[in-house]
Amino acid sequence: MPPSLALPVLCGQLLVGGFATPGLSATFRQALERGERGGAILFRRNLGGSAGDVAALTRALGEAAPPHLPPLVGVDQEGGRVARLGPPVLRLPPMRALGRLADAGLVGRAARTLGAQLAALGFTMSFAPVLDVDTCPVNPVIGDRSFGSDPSLVARLGAAFAAGLQAGGVMACGKHFPGHGDTTVDSHKDLPRVARPRARLDAVELVPFRDLPAGACAALMTAHVVYEALDADQPATLSRRIAHDLLRVELGWRGLVVSDDLEMKAVADRLPIEQSAVQAVRAGCDLLLVCASEDLQDRAHAALVRAAERDASFREQVEASVARGLEARRRRPPRPVAGDPLLDGAFGVSAQEVARALEDRGVFG
Repeated sequence: MPPSLALPVLCGQLLVGGFATPGLSATFRQALERGERGGAILFRRNLGGSAGDVAALTRALGEAAPPHLPPLVGVDQEGGRVARLGPPVLRLPPMRALGRLADAGLVGRAARTLGAQLAALGFTMSFAPVLDVDTCPVNPVIGDRSFGSDPSLVARLGAAFAAGLQAGGVMACGKHFPGHGDTTVDSHKDLPRVARPRARLDAVELVPFRDLPAGACAALMTAHVVYEALDADQPATLSRRIAHDLLRVELGWRGLVVSDDLEMKAVADRLPIEQSAVQAVRAGCDLLLVCASEDLQDRAHAALVRAAERDASFREQVEASVARGLEARRRRPPRPVAGDPLLDGAFGVSAQEVARALEDRGVFG
């Protein structure tokens, strides 16, 4: 249980980091071995080889972590322009194309196929689906990543996609709570603000998150966006009013809360990593993404340890978050298939049928 973990290990379990190398970097491996990372998020820079190479990398991540602390192994595999893995993994169109079909059955089948393939390669979480409602035509970051502009459609197809991923064998992480679809600024580059009244947020942005069926989605990712009607000062990732009071208390969310990448400029240009990491946990995040710099991960880790040493209430929050995270991760440890992943059934006839069904519906046209 988390209280029995040494404090550096306890705080390390909050951090999911990235690394720059194609294979597992020696420093990241050592951090995992010490228990000072809760997992890894992998990008194209790490995944350029064959399916066997990908499975070897996820296997190395699983073997580096202590057996009682199985790592989260995550990837952004939405479809369209946000897909870190190419063939033989199922190709998906932008979610907008699936939204035009409005076929929850096909969306669920496609997501289940994708989830099974990701699980066979050793992944445990896909940071998908996008649950943002696409209401701003000039949105520079969401756009066709959303299922559409109708909140009920986004809710229905988003739930089908999340449930499909999880039926396939990986955890789903819906994003970006409480909604990034009405912004004119990319949070990778600056801090967006949404000035909509609360009634509008209730009627549009919050619908896909509020309507998620229990158990359909393991995690939600926060947005680096200020919602003036909810908290005029802090973006959702750093706002207890949003990540805790709204999401956990008002909406009754019981799953994991994952921060978006703390290296994004919306946050990083305003706060050093030492402050943003601690503040995100205080706000209610269970896992913190630091997607590129191992140095920043080390700095965040040191700051979390200092805060937990000084503040008993903060340590209690850390323990609660780590307990939630470990419960989820122990249910789905990384299990890449032995031998050639392409021989696994996830890449067989049923996957080919789903691929043909997508082609036949014209989603790539």
